[in-house]
Amino acid sequence: MRDLDYLTLLSHEFPSARSCAAEMINLRAILSLPKGNEYFFSDIHGEYESFIHLLRSASGVTRAKIEEVFGNLMPETEQEKLARLIYYPAEILSDMRHSGEITDGWYKRTIHQLIALCREVASKYTRSKVRKKLPLEYGYAIDELIHTDESEPDKRLYYMEILNAVGDVEAADDFIIALSELIQSLLIDSLHIIGDIYDRGPRADYVMDELIKFQDVDIEWGNHDVSWMGAASGNTTCIATVLRIATSYNSFDVLEDGYGINLRPLSMFADAVYKDDPCDCFRPHLLDDNKYDSVSPELAAKMCKAISIIELKLSGQLIMRHPEYDMDNRLLLDKIDYNKGTVKIDGVSYPLRDTHFPTIDPDDPYRLTEEEEGLVETLKYSFLHSRRLQKHIRFLYSHGSIYKICNNNLLFHGCIPFNEDGSFMVLKTSEGEVYGRSLMEYFQEKIVDAYFTNELDEPEKKKNAVDMMWYLWAGPVSPLFGKDRMATFEHLFIEDKKLSVETFNPYYEYSNIVSYCEKIFKEFDMPTDVSHIINGHVPVKVLKGEKPVKADGRLYVIDGGLSKAYHAKTGIAGYTLIFNSHHLALAEHREFDKDGVSTPEMYVTETMKRRILVKDTDKGKELEKQIFDLEELLECYKLGLIKENQN
Repeated sequence: MRDLDYLTLLSHEFPSARSCAAEMINLRAILSLPKGNEYFFSDIHGEYESFIHLLRSASGVTRAKIEEVFGNLMPETEQEKLARLIYYPAEILSDMRHSGEITDGWYKRTIHQLIALCREVASKYTRSKVRKKLPLEYGYAIDELIHTDESEPDKRLYYMEILNAVGDVEAADDFIIALSELIQSLLIDSLHIIGDIYDRGPRADYVMDELIKFQDVDIEWGNHDVSWMGAASGNTTCIATVLRIATSYNSFDVLEDGYGINLRPLSMFADAVYKDDPCDCFRPHLLDDNKYDSVSPELAAKMCKAISIIELKLSGQLIMRHPEYDMDNRLLLDKIDYNKGTVKIDGVSYPLRDTHFPTIDPDDPYRLTEEEEGLVETLKYSFLHSRRLQKHIRFLYSHGSIYKICNNNLLFHGCIPFNEDGSFMVLKTSEGEVYGRSLMEYFQEKIVDAYFTNELDEPEKKKNAVDMMWYLWAGPVSPLFGKDRMATFEHLFIEDKKLSVETFNPYYEYSNIVSYCEKIFKEFDMPTDVSHIINGHVPVKVLKGEKPVKADGRLYVIDGGLSKAYHAKTGIAGYTLIFNSHHLALAEHREFDKDGVSTPEMYVTETMKRRILVKDTDKGKELEKQIFDLEELLECYKLGLIKENQN
């Protein structure tokens, strides 16, 4: 017998042999159901409108289900209208009401169609699971409609009376919205976000709001996520990095309206210091308009330059504070000849595009001025005390990790760092050498320490972990960054583009080879014949003939450029990887147009040898353990080792 204490605790939930047997029957039945639909996204980069549309449309699967259910019974134009209603029920109903398109007959017909679609998408789940997704107010009515066969004479009147009652109490609009949201929820059983929710796009905070509402979601952190997590932990270099990117991409709404970050001190400082400086090298990318916080491109450029100089100073201080980071090649402010306007890199002098540095002391270039120090402390206070930002960062921690193994899929954002010879890259730490899986787990521990370690109890541990958050953003052995260096200085100040090239870690070449994927699977104790690596980080340039599926199907790179900043490079607008009970499929997205047709091109990449059931999944293994525990509890009841409660 196993631990009686544990089984005694379990007996509080299942107090009798009958309750044990009933639960075992339920769990065994669940094991025989098809697995739920898993959706994988990466590199959302604040593109909330596109991302929310992909969730509501299940990346095109909703449209396919409508065609499957109604086929030739409904013209294609009507199928499109029904799909758009499901995606945006409140907006579509409002538009139709104002245009006078809605009739009593339309309400009944549409609810009937939505119920038919609900039945189809709910068929692979238990009735109990569907009930948990039902809206509180209309749960009973929807449950009855889904599970009532209106073709049966005895049930037809009952079915129709429910529909009549919905209309009589003027609840049809709410009912349609509830049904549409239920369909959305049922089509995506679990959601995996493979990093980079933040930066470049307009409103990462809206993306986070959407994820928080989702029932089953996990996040594998990207380098852009970790820089925000570092900022929320008080890392001033990360704060400067976040603000440089935001000012560079004209993303002021997410900072001030979204998170309440007070940018007025930065704007006033920048306007005063760079009053007559055009700051041409720092002009923002105008991909999106701000709705709430309009900043002129001229002021945005000044703000970007001010915070960029501060970032270079702070990162220099951090690098000198941690020689173990081995990042001295990023110390370039002290390599500038401020009289000639040149910088020496690897023994060669290059002219600077911008030579106006009023806040840099050539004799001590990494020292912040008194005004910069005050500004940095003000910004740090704003990040640490933003309640909404801290809420979102806590969700990233509670639902996130640096990697995840799920149903024989290894999920991580960037890479497993390799050396040129194909061996795992080693990071030497005070705790010993780490590489491969141990490297990932080492960084996982430091990321958690940065946010949750109490500074008063363990100040040195806290400080080192907080510093490490910036290393994860830009360090040469960071699995989230995956490059030899972050060439921020070169991008900003040097015309010669060859110097701005950031060399990818050898992982990105070796992972195209089956044997090296298998090497990674072995490192993570995964089967080599059925496993996949799924990561993002590197946009797949479809225009140049690149493919997202590599290494004979072992590797999926699903960064297809959801961010508008990458559309011209990739030629598409992102990927969704969908793993259902039959196959793995990729949805290749077009540029988002809410008013147009945005159904992606879908193609199957791998067909399962047989339909995958719940018993074949990680969830199935958990259920089998529960069944085993219940069997032991049942045996304890039979032997009298634990007394039954028959009440």
